[in-house]
Amino acid sequence: MKICIYGAGAVGGLVAGRLAQAGHEVSVVARGAQLTAIREKGLRIAFEGKEFSVKIKAESDPSRLGPQDYVIVAVKGQSLPEVAAGIAPLLGADTSIVTAMNGVPWWFFDCIKFGAGGKQRLESLDPGGGLSRAMPTQRIVGCVVHFAASTPEPGLISHNMGKKLILGQPGGANTTRVKRIANALTLAGFEIAVTGSIEKEFWVKLLGNVSFNPVSALTVTTADKLIESREIKTYMVEIMREVLAIGRAVGVDADIDPEARIDMARALGRFKTSMHQDLEAGKPLEIDGLLAGTLEIARKAGVRAPFTESLFGLIRARAQSTGQYR
Repeated sequence: MKICIYGAGAVGGLVAGRLAQAGHEVSVVARGAQLTAIREKGLRIAFEGKEFSVKIKAESDPSRLGPQDYVIVAVKGQSLPEVAAGIAPLLGADTSIVTAMNGVPWWFFDCIKFGAGGKQRLESLDPGGGLSRAMPTQRIVGCVVHFAASTPEPGLISHNMGKKLILGQPGGANTTRVKRIANALTLAGFEIAVTGSIEKEFWVKLLGNVSFNPVSALTVTTADKLIESREIKTYMVEIMREVLAIGRAVGVDADIDPEARIDMARALGRFKTSMHQDLEAGKPLEIDGLLAGTLEIARKAGVRAPFTESLFGLIRARAQSTGQYR
């Protein structure tokens, strides 16, 4: 298949490299040093103790790549307006868009009862509806990422742990859009699960994202140390309880105990969250996709979330002090 990965960072780069190695026609939309390195040396992947390099087409301008079978969007939430502005040349009549991202997706309300058939919009994530117009829900395949990767240097992607991806279309009516990309990713070496409730799977992931990511950035601490601290762990459990209540209020029950969700993180051992990594690298922090969207849902559903609100205020102030949040 012809597949473009929009965003060649840690997640997108690993997916691009593995799909290319499996024989698909893969391209990436990248920028800066990452774009230069891929063009000069290929995309290098360190995976399961081995390093390999693939030559793939890399462009900063999507119009040079043409229509695709699939576009896998693997950027941070703050980069989505740029994707919306540039994605049109990649979309043919039947192109599917796979959203492999953390946080609440902009299409979250479109196929759940609380969203009233898409009449509710998350203004904090999609102001004015620009994302929805550029990437309509009927093209979407949701993808929840359960692996860790990093970019030690431009052009090099290091796979750290996990290989699981959960796929599903909004609302659960999975079609060949899901089946074809699920097969391709399976053959590329990922562990694939297809779900009839991708919204639930996003919410399970969100419990950890909303708590671990901002707290780790505030404390500049690895996840294992957060869990070991009784006070910090108690704080994160309270945040998870609020996020669980928010989801249930709109009909999306993650159906997991906070302690079990913490066990999922504990099993990964000593690792830096993506927000911790971005803080140290001086990059913008993915605050709105994780916290602003969650709290907007809370307000719409009439759910109080004081612990989550305080965390939003703290991490926003921290990021603003170093110019990492606009």
